[in-house]
Amino acid sequence: MNMNSVGWFEIYVKDMQRAKAFYESVFGGKLEKLESSGASGASDMSEMWVFPGKPDNAGATGALVKMENGPSGVGGVLVYFVCEDCAVEAGRVAKNGGNVIKEKFSIGQYGNIAFVTDTEGNMIGLHSMK
Repeated sequence: MNMNSVGWFEIYVKDMQRAKAFYESVFGGKLEKLESSGASGASDMSEMWVFPGKPDNAGATGALVKMENGPSGVGGVLVYFVCEDCAVEAGRVAKNGGNVIKEKFSIGQYGNIAFVTDTEGNMIGLHSMK
């Protein structure tokens, strides 16, 4: 395989406006509304907002997804967001309605990470090399 393992991610939410405000405030960027493609199987997805990114950039992009009776909260998937210094983003979490689960800590030669939850109860990872 000649590509990164992760090509897309989805974070399921119950309250889109609250979740969108959290992610935009913590990461300092705007999410863009993804219009429904009308694909079969996607009819229960009522709203999607995509994280900024470009197809040729390294890493994966993804979206917040509101789905009727969809899952949200701590589960079996952990998405890591790339940060310049993950302590900065972790410092924005509580004042935007989330919780810091574990403050920035070293993972040796691979940099540093922190664990937080968003306003919907989803746990996400923050990663930085410094």
